[in-house]
Amino acid sequence: MMQATRRQQKPSERIKMRIKKGDTVQVMAGKDKGKTGEILKTFPLENRVIVKGVNLRTKHMKPTQEGESGRIVTEESSVHASNVMIYSTSKKVVSRVEIFVDKDGTKKRRLKKTGELMD
Repeated sequence: MMQATRRQQKPSERIKMRIKKGDTVQVMAGKDKGKTGEILKTFPLENRVIVKGVNLRTKHMKPTQEGESGRIVTEESSVHASNVMIYSTSKKVVSRVEIFVDKDGTKKRRLKKTGELMD
């Protein structure tokens, strides 16, 4: 009797991420552990981020036009959001992000270790 193959479905809910595009992060696990870089793009449905200069992949491109030669392109691939932490450039330390409500009722992000405001 044949078993039905299971397809991996994409989650329909966005995952609330505490990191945003433009934040400086440090990789905490994987082959690029210890590297720092800026977040270029976030994928809240997959809980993944693309970090500049981290998890580089080489892609061999075929020539598209006549007379053009093929080329090798190096581009960043996504990293799971749990493997990165916010990096404070002023204090040179990684820290967790704490979301708190300001006196005027707006939500703000701040680093737990240094108390530095993110935005």
